[in-house]
Amino acid sequence: MSPAASRPRSIAVSIFALVIGAVIVMAATFFAITFLGPPPRPAPETMDTIVQLLRTGTAPPPDAMAPAPEPAGPAGPPSPDPGPPGPGFGAGSGPGGPRHGMSPPRGLLFSITTSQPAPRRNEQPDAWLARQVATAIGLPETRVTAWRDERLVFAPGAVVGGFTIGAFDGRRWRVVRTEARPLVSQWQLTMLAAVLGAMLLLAGPAWWLARAISKPLRQLSATAATARAGAPLGPVPQGGAAEVRDLARTVSAMHDRLARHAEGRTAMLAAISHDLGTPLSRLAFWIERLPDEARIRANGDIDEMRAMISAALRFARDEAGEQSDQRIDLGSLLDSLIEDMTMAGAPASLEPGPRAIVRGNPQALRRLFSNLAENAIRYGNAAAVAWRVHGSVAEITIDDSGPGFDEATAERLFEPFVRGDPSRNRETGGTGLGLAIVRSIAEAHGGTVTLGNREDGSGGGGRVCVRLPLAT
Repeated sequence: MSPAASRPRSIAVSIFALVIGAVIVMAATFFAITFLGPPPRPAPETMDTIVQLLRTGTAPPPDAMAPAPEPAGPAGPPSPDPGPPGPGFGAGSGPGGPRHGMSPPRGLLFSITTSQPAPRRNEQPDAWLARQVATAIGLPETRVTAWRDERLVFAPGAVVGGFTIGAFDGRRWRVVRTEARPLVSQWQLTMLAAVLGAMLLLAGPAWWLARAISKPLRQLSATAATARAGAPLGPVPQGGAAEVRDLARTVSAMHDRLARHAEGRTAMLAAISHDLGTPLSRLAFWIERLPDEARIRANGDIDEMRAMISAALRFARDEAGEQSDQRIDLGSLLDSLIEDMTMAGAPASLEPGPRAIVRGNPQALRRLFSNLAENAIRYGNAAAVAWRVHGSVAEITIDDSGPGFDEATAERLFEPFVRGDPSRNRETGGTGLGLAIVRSIAEAHGGTVTLGNREDGSGGGGRVCVRLPLAT
């Protein structure tokens, strides 16, 4: 197979082909409808029928009606503006027979009223038609009124389109008018059905094309949402349009660059930690020669430096470390953690919940909940841990009895080296990496961490909520 034949098709080509196909199908549909002929027009009404209705109130039977003569252009007394004969008229199949492009005449309505009839919408006065009716009935022209919505002249003795004709017999008005046109004609229904049919015909290919374009994009979006440095990239779509394949290759290359960057940063921090160990040890040796008060303060500073270096290195390794995939009983993990803390004298408690199995690294998850529980004890005097299950998500809460979190600045506490205690006190502050490590571990397991305040009426306090997906 040649390279050109195996080259993936562009999205633009598929969309362009669909648009052109849609235009062709719609054009063919309209051409077919037009080819079948113009919309049928109602056949003209004969003057004899109109006169018979005005005289007797009843129309003659169809077989008694004289056939209308073939159209021969304008005839009879001229109207002020008769206009040209209507299109499609005159293609008859013989006298009295059906005419091509015509439907049966519109029905006639007869009524008697004491007031002069009024025209309907689009009907205009027609003096010529009024004279014709007056002459046929034998009434003065002043006693006959006529309105029409068309000025076409079909043939002598025939009236085209809708009309309203009234004749005054000296006491009452005898009125004949055509039935109102339907809101939607048969021709319009045919057009609508043809257009809907064409749309349904195009809906299948359009839906198939949309799915073919969006499926690899959705897969790539799901993969990118769970990507993180140090973890292998999820499944990347290999098929689809050329742009989708290019995007997949670009995302894979970007993930590789980020992974190398994280590995380089971890290696750099490890090297710094190793190199700083020797001078810190020498400093500790020389500090032993200082007076007791100065030696204690200096040793505290060195211990803080070592803790910060260790925390930074652990944070980098947590972001770039390999993600294990074990089934973990969440209740057992939390029970073991809280038991260890209470045996050490920490004010921590656990409220049992339903069975919940998650996937991930047990050591990392234990470190996550340990950091949160220690923070609750350090800043809120106690840690109350509980969990519940909502659908396919396990929700773990760690409550404390402290002042809670400021909603305006709570999100910033997840940033590296941002501490909740601005005093920089070694006893209460820490390194400012605890919550950053917590969020990194939670996101590596497909979960989230949020900071809030208790609203259960128990006296207030802070609440940290961790959501982890359940194992399937």
